[in-house]
Order: sequence, then C-alpha cells, then structure tokens
Amino acid sequence: MAKFVFLYTGGQMAATPEAQAEAMQAWGAWFGTLGDAVTDPGNPFGPAAATLGNGGASAGGASGIGGYTIINAESLDDATSLAKGCPVLVGGGSVEVYEALPM
Repeated sequence: MAKFVFLYTGGQMAATPEAQAEAMQAWGAWFGTLGDAVTDPGNPFGPAAATLGNGGASAGGASGIGGYTIINAESLDDATSLAKGCPVLVGGGSVEVYEALPM
C-alpha cells in the first residue's frame, strides 16, 4: 500500500447557502465511498498564500491549488480511479494525483 495525495484545483464555489450545503453533502458522500483509503481528509486552502522562489516571496499561490486529501492505494491507477468521483470535477475543477514517496 502506498500513500497518494489528491490536490484540488479550480471548480466553482456554490453561490447560495443551500448550494453550499448540497456541495458539502456531495463531498461527504464521496469521502464515504473512499472508506478506509482516506488517511487524512485534508482541508481547503484559504486566500492567504505566498510563493517563495529564489528571488524571494510574492503574495498569492502560483499553482491555484485549493486543497488536498491523502489516501492509501495499491497503485497510481487505483488512486486515480478513486479520484474520479470527486465533487470538484462537477464544478469544472481537476484533481492532481501524486504518490507520496516514503523517506
């Protein structure tokens, strides 16, 4: 079993409180389908961000990543398959899947 990180980008924030509640239900339902694979459900990222490069820091995150989740899966293909039901995809966003290598 290996650890994989889902990084969420894009998508749309629901406009009304009702739509936000519906979106949270969709996320909860999706996490339910992942079961024990989830090792850290993660969190969304807030607007406070900085990008650090050789020339120093600048305000804002360059990548546009909006949050993360860490899961266990047998392979990259398995992890990618688990990501296919992610609610961010419905809102036009994407999920990047990376293997987290043990150190």
